[in-house]
Amino acid sequence: MLLLQVLSGRGCRGPHPALVVCGAGALAAFAAPVAVAQTVDSNAVSALAAAALGQNGGASAGAGAAAAGGASATSVIPPITPVSIASAAPAQPSSSAWDAKGIDIAAAERLKPPAEPGEYETWLRVVTGRPLKRYGADLLVAPARDFSVPVTSAIPPDYALNIGDTVAISLTGSVEGSARFVIDRDGRIYLPNVGSVSLAGVLYRDLKERVADAIGHKYRGYDVSVSVAALHGVRVYVTGFANNPGSYTVSSLSTLANVVLAAGGPSAGGSFRSVKLYRNGHEVVDFDLYQLLRKGDRTEDPLVKSEDVLFIPPVGRQVAVVGSVNEEAIYEAKPGENLEDVLKLAGGTTNLADSSRIILYRLSDRDTVGSRQVDREQARTEPVAAGDILQILPQGSLIRPQERQQVVVRIEGEVNKPGNYFVAPGTSMSEVVTMAGGLSSRAYPFSTVFSRVSVRQQQMENYHEALDQMEQALTIAPLTTSSLQDAAERQSQLTAAKSFIDKLRQREPDGRLVLDLSPDSTTLSGNIVLENNDHIFVPAKMHTVGVFGAVFRQASFLLDDAQHLHVKDYIDQAGGPIRGADIGNVFVVRANGSVLSRKRGAMAAPVSPGDTIFVPIKTHSTSVLTKLLNFSTLLFQFGVTAAAVSAIK
Repeated sequence: MLLLQVLSGRGCRGPHPALVVCGAGALAAFAAPVAVAQTVDSNAVSALAAAALGQNGGASAGAGAAAAGGASATSVIPPITPVSIASAAPAQPSSSAWDAKGIDIAAAERLKPPAEPGEYETWLRVVTGRPLKRYGADLLVAPARDFSVPVTSAIPPDYALNIGDTVAISLTGSVEGSARFVIDRDGRIYLPNVGSVSLAGVLYRDLKERVADAIGHKYRGYDVSVSVAALHGVRVYVTGFANNPGSYTVSSLSTLANVVLAAGGPSAGGSFRSVKLYRNGHEVVDFDLYQLLRKGDRTEDPLVKSEDVLFIPPVGRQVAVVGSVNEEAIYEAKPGENLEDVLKLAGGTTNLADSSRIILYRLSDRDTVGSRQVDREQARTEPVAAGDILQILPQGSLIRPQERQQVVVRIEGEVNKPGNYFVAPGTSMSEVVTMAGGLSSRAYPFSTVFSRVSVRQQQMENYHEALDQMEQALTIAPLTTSSLQDAAERQSQLTAAKSFIDKLRQREPDGRLVLDLSPDSTTLSGNIVLENNDHIFVPAKMHTVGVFGAVFRQASFLLDDAQHLHVKDYIDQAGGPIRGADIGNVFVVRANGSVLSRKRGAMAAPVSPGDTIFVPIKTHSTSVLTKLLNFSTLLFQFGVTAAAVSAIK
């Protein structure tokens, strides 16, 4: 290699007549612009390697050559600090501050926020009762505006070089070194001892071949690595109904869509369906942003060039699509499009939609019919009118009459053939029990858990409504609590009550229905018509009674049928109530899910297998917890079963 021969002081003869050299003087003859001393140190060798490409003070060798795709000449050559190269950053004027992505920071700070809702969008919020956005508006929020070409973008093979682009060339082999060249106003770069090389308009895929051919006229025995170190910036004007009209300096890899979206996109009065690109006074393309947003099609999204003008016309006919469609939004219709075309823009109907018709609300019909039904066949020929509202009705989510519904029932527990049974509409509970082989000898019908989906949904609505009212009562509790109570104590009670409500919100009702059976019943109700997804669980008979709450010994006690004990007797077996017990509010949760309070004679009532007795704690009348506990009775009034409350505890 040439540099190694220089270091050794030996003469050499290259494969090309121009490379007949001897020692350092021969290298000086090759690199004429640099005067070489008789004593060659490592720094001088690095300078000579750079001079081989004629770039005094601006070339890099060693590590710089490796960074550009070549190999370092030898380890004795110290690396020269490379010039930072952004492979796809636009040319940046020295008067501006630029961030890491090549964006003018000052220009970015001048960008206005996304456009405010237009008149049609505001009117729709009043008419429909909910906000509807323009389709594509989500791309215009501040975090989504960065459509600049990142510095790590690969340059496409069909990119055509232009004035201002920087080309990095590295040589290894008989000639080593690296340097960068900026394409001048004539579209050329100048290589010393080689001459001018025309690169303007050359495709990136052909760049290496073009440079290698030029150098090959002078030298042999080398490898060349060529890349684009920096791209030139192009100035483009965004005009019309843009959110941020003005001039923008962008990367030469930027497309029409990059520039429009970087400018904040169309304003509230601007069109998404038409962005016109003018070049040298002629319209080059009329780009529909919906093609990109809905179809991902960028075939008509050209690269911009310097002094291009982008014009955003005013918005066209706007149509709202609501109901069972894949994307509810405000869509812009192009001239000639019909109702079916707009429905396709919304992604079509959902799987649960009534796809046979469209409910059309048209401004011209407001004083006459108000709305009208359009079948899908007619929709293909019905032109769009500005301000239309298209509604697609749901179908699959409609609740059908019970007599038309087939029923799947799950029955398990103490039955001879537990399982899932598919039965006809109108089937009763007793019929399903018969299909399941009847009850076993240990079955206890009184404590049967019968759950229904429709009841659970109703319970959930009422349950959450009750919790909301409880929370509202807590909000006003500090205003109604006695002023004699310590503020810290009041706050502590309020915090505990809120924590209790939070725990209640984590639970859900179970949809249990209380069956009207007596403890001595041996069969289930025969007059209950089953619904789809009903669940029947028949437990075994329990011979215990539970006593919990403010008693000395919380436990479950064996039931003695011979003694005929009452609720008070079992409270006494648990040691009786403690000092803080609220005897006046004792209640019993029966095995069938019903609740028996003291006002209804709970203390003197006989107990049944599986009953649970609760003795609450007495609280002061001024406390927030008292208000909460008193209010919690609403849970029962709103249809939450006692079994659900028991599970919550």
